[in-house]
Amino acid sequence: MTRLPVVSGQDAVRAFGEAGYVVDHQTGSHIILRQEDKPHRRLTIPNHRELAKGTLRAILRQAGLTPDEFRALL
Repeated sequence: MTRLPVVSGQDAVRAFGEAGYVVDHQTGSHIILRQEDKPHRRLTIPNHRELAKGTLRAILRQAGLTPDEFRALL
């Protein structure tokens, strides 16, 4: 299993932007992204200095990305 990179919320938002997600809105410290193309997924990214490994793994699973694909977007 590939190790997950240590990233901040802003780094994750930039990486998902490369994958076709755009910022929809922000509620408190959570940034909501949506995918413009089908299947129109929505992701919620906490705007923290460092994302917890389990949180990042869950977000990647929702986005349909592997850790290697995510690392390539960084």
